Amino acid sequence: MKKYLVVVDRNRAQKGIRLANFIIDRAIITVIFITFGAIAALIYNLTNNDFLLKIVYKMSEINRFLDIMITSLVYFLYIFLIEYFTKGRSVGKYITGSKVICIDGTEPTFNDYLIRNISRIVPFDSLSFLGENGWHDKWSETRVINIKNYQAEIQAKSEIDALGKKEIA
Repeated sequence: MKKYLVVVDRNRAQKGIRLANFIIDRAIITVIFITFGAIAALIYNLTNNDFLLKIVYKMSEINRFLDIMITSLVYFLYIFLIEYFTKGRSVGKYITGSKVICIDGTEPTFNDYLIRNISRIVPFDSLSFLGENGWHDKWSETRVINIKNYQAEIQAKSEIDALGKKEIA
């Protein structure tokens, strides 16, 4: 169990920001699918190779359950990989100025991101952040914070701690 820092809790992103993150990132997934279709059509028009175009047609004809499973898998991979490689920031989080950190203020590990994103598979998890914390936040011991407010509070605490210390030139 990680040590819980109050400064992390005080600087959590607001629910409206969390909702905006979700909407922006879901829009990115839609753009990914549209781009895949456009690339398939472009390749077909340039090379007369219909391999990707056949995939697009098959995807357009699948049943609703399989569609949800494929979209969920793509969303999982997108969020997991982008948060891991950008150290806690998806496109939505970049736009809203928020970031994922652990409850102890540290950078999440590979396992933290994995637990966080596997937890998203739970039905209605995307709405769970409307409570105190989202389930994927609670189970992975992570939080989405407002970066500017968090860094300002950490800086102020650092400056207060430095008061009275002798500076060596």
